[in-house]
Amino acid sequence: MSPAKSTNTTTEPLVQAAADAAAGLVPATSPLTAVPAAPGVVPPAQATAVVVTVVGAVSAELALVAADAVVEAVEAGAAAGAPIALVDALTPALAAAAQALGPGAVEPARTEQVGDVVGDDTHVFELRSAAGAPEVAWFTVRLRGEQVTAGEPAPAVSGVPSPRRSEGASITVLYDVEMTLTAELGRTRLPLRQVLDLAPGAVLELDRTAGSPADVMVNGRLIARGEVVVVDEDYGLRITEIVAGSEGQG
Repeated sequence: MSPAKSTNTTTEPLVQAAADAAAGLVPATSPLTAVPAAPGVVPPAQATAVVVTVVGAVSAELALVAADAVVEAVEAGAAAGAPIALVDALTPALAAAAQALGPGAVEPARTEQVGDVVGDDTHVFELRSAAGAPEVAWFTVRLRGEQVTAGEPAPAVSGVPSPRRSEGASITVLYDVEMTLTAELGRTRLPLRQVLDLAPGAVLELDRTAGSPADVMVNGRLIARGEVVVVDEDYGLRITEIVAGSEGQG
């Protein structure tokens, strides 16, 4: 495997921002800091990485490699009655990193060997709890396509594929990619104690009045609103509003 690319935080601010976002959500007993790895310093090639692919304003392959401290923290949670797979434990950190890169679609997390996701074009960060301490995890970014350099804001993209890109570049190759749309009637927040006490017959009060439009979400991003209808004995949604811009990013 070729040495990993050294990250320059001056010319690659988005990469550092993604690493910082991931460090904030990796399970650990103390806060973590993302430090660019020295040239040639990479996780073990045979180690398992949790990987997500991001397609959007900045397209990239993001990966987290957990050291023993993270694995032990996850296992401790399982022993305390909250079983969770390592992939599920690291997915929120990867989602935060993807969000730091800008608007886009994030594929479901998967596992791969480090040797298959780290190459000479990969930015590698060590996630440490303190200066001089051994790494708690590794975070890597492999940018795909055109990179965003310092001083250039990431171009905005909508929540659905657009027929045009700047400079006339076509993205019709993505038109057949299936995306999951979710209709959301409302939300509520409950303490974990009440969630565990839920039983058949319980009624949850949502943050929306009866008759209000439902939200249409793509990968957690609001793109439209509509009213619930019945289509051949199945529920459907009649679109009443397309949401774009900053409102759709909430």
